[in-house]
Amino acid sequence: MTASDRRPTTPGAPDRHAAPRRSSAGRPSVYRDLLDEGAAADRAAVHVERRGDRALVTLAEPDRLNVLTAALVTQLKRALADLAADPEIRAVVLTGDGRGFSAGGDLRMMDRAVDSLERREPEGAADMWRWIRNEFGAIARLIARGDTMFVAALNGPAAGVGLAWALTCDIAIAAEEAVIVPAFGKLGLLPEVGTSWALTRALGYQGAFAFYVAGEHLDARGALARGLVQEVVPGGELLAAADRWCDRACALPPHALQMTKPLLRGAADATWDGALALEEFAEPVCFTTEAFAGAVRGRLARS
Repeated sequence: MTASDRRPTTPGAPDRHAAPRRSSAGRPSVYRDLLDEGAAADRAAVHVERRGDRALVTLAEPDRLNVLTAALVTQLKRALADLAADPEIRAVVLTGDGRGFSAGGDLRMMDRAVDSLERREPEGAADMWRWIRNEFGAIARLIARGDTMFVAALNGPAAGVGLAWALTCDIAIAAEEAVIVPAFGKLGLLPEVGTSWALTRALGYQGAFAFYVAGEHLDARGALARGLVQEVVPGGELLAAADRWCDRACALPPHALQMTKPLLRGAADATWDGALALEEFAEPVCFTTEAFAGAVRGRLARS
């Protein structure tokens, strides 16, 4: 595996009681601190392995169950942007190193945000809004909006924003020891970074509400029964199973995969008439491709 880009850093964890750095507008900014911290990290918090038409992306902070540190978030955003922009990469598998997929948000980061709010810094909650939207949310948008297929391979517990990213992927599969952890309610948080959208579509309103209120861990088989993951396999077979999903997707003509992903995502919010119209406009494009013409004529020749 090759590590993501590394840059020099200042040793030692930041002091939560130290005044945040000032933004370009001269105001204290936790957001700017986190961006600087992520960019300066000298450790590889994300590993990327390219393998032909696919890539394996591994969250690599196993000592803390791949908690979403500034370094991990910064490196993951950069890695996924690079892969999504690469026309040779048609599928990406996202997994975690060690015992967990991701424990979600960094409590130390949250504590710094709370401390900043208690000091009544001028930016208030808008400072953390920038981090949530421009970093956490940007990663979710890269997964959802790109032409690349994303497979979440849950090797262990998945919580918070890490869970949100997994649910945003086009396919989620799980090792038998994986656990879905709805931790947000117990922290006084809401379903985040697209989780409310994913849960209500998989579970319905009452199912999503019960999932949130109960806050109970859901094992891999339970997640499969509820449609939150599409396959459960022994832990040692997880990446092989993810690779099989990549094989299936990459065997499709490129245009078919690229056009179907936004079509299905758009249909989730469309009326029946709207979804039908989307399909009617999109389908004729397929008739113009060599892949479609070759497939039709090949079947006719065999009949």
